[in-house]
Amino acid sequence: MKKISKLLALALTLALALSLCACSGSPAADNSQPAQASQPDGESTTPSGEAVTLKVGASPTPHAEILEVAKKILAEQNITLEIVKYDDYNLPNDNVEDGQLDANYFQHITYMNGYNRDVGTHLVSVAELHYEPFGIYAGKTASLADLPDGADIAIPNDPTNGGRALLLLQEQNLIKLADGVGLEPSVSDIAENPHNYKITELTANLLTTTLQDVDVAVINGNYAIGAGLKAGEALAIEAADGIAGTAYVNVLAVKEGRENDPAIQALIDALKSEQVKSFIDETYGGGVVAVF
Repeated sequence: MKKISKLLALALTLALALSLCACSGSPAADNSQPAQASQPDGESTTPSGEAVTLKVGASPTPHAEILEVAKKILAEQNITLEIVKYDDYNLPNDNVEDGQLDANYFQHITYMNGYNRDVGTHLVSVAELHYEPFGIYAGKTASLADLPDGADIAIPNDPTNGGRALLLLQEQNLIKLADGVGLEPSVSDIAENPHNYKITELTANLLTTTLQDVDVAVINGNYAIGAGLKAGEALAIEAADGIAGTAYVNVLAVKEGRENDPAIQALIDALKSEQVKSFIDETYGGGVVAVF
């Protein structure tokens, strides 16, 4: 009897060991599945179509408004678009670089390239979407022909947009820049200023709020739209067939390495949809021009 009991105990021990081995095999099978692409502060992109959250930084106007249209399209694909609004031209890039955002949509390609160069970020454009023509808007003076000698002209103070403003002033024969200044001339590059215009450099988001204090201001399209200024009312505007449509095209930017993320690709498709194009055409009256 003792011998039979020992045999039964040995059999039970072997059965238990086999059962534990079978259970421990499950994680190995899971590890063979395709890896998931993690999303900062959100959910994960998976091949099976599981829920995903994308955080995208944007200027309130028009970028966040355009993203709201894309948001509805993405919701049908189980992708939640979280739009984070910024009134700043630095943080949206810094936050993509440090992973707080998945992407941003607020800047043109020339600004992004300059930011990478000057700050050392690793941002790439994954979609060219629209451009916003710069305009010269009336403050204390109602027309360019009426500008007095010594008139105060306000422009953005960052190198890219300030340079763009100076190029527009040159197109209108108000100043002449030195030869070979490229896309980012500065006030020091003004070679001729026969009417001694005073060029005042301000943070871009202050141009509309101080418009009444200067004779005219050269204003970024997004801030002009946000302040209710219409492109058709500008004293002068960048030509659609000029350099603006290419050098200043607004892009969707991500950190290098995220270009092929499935959720990012879905966002690109949504932003290039007919719904978004129709919204842009019907909403902004030429202040925003789709390029897709």
